[in-house]
Amino acid sequence: MGKVIRIEVKPRHHGESVEKMIKRFAKKMKKEKVIEEVLERKYYEKPSVKRRKKAKKRKKILEKLNKENRENLDDRRGKDGR
Repeated sequence: MGKVIRIEVKPRHHGESVEKMIKRFAKKMKKEKVIEEVLERKYYEKPSVKRRKKAKKRKKILEKLNKENRENLDDRRGKDGR
């Protein structure tokens, strides 16, 4: 089906608590984006819909970066007095 992901967590020392091991496991799962992939594959999504979502996400990120850049330029101009 898909790629096989082996995530293994072993105790670092003899007395390590189970809670800490679960936290490390969850962190590794998040890093590998396992949960995201499962949620994406839960329902079939047409390729055209995927492309639209991807373009929308890209546009949103670019707008945010442009806004931050404009704010940074305005801040610098205000300090220089230009």
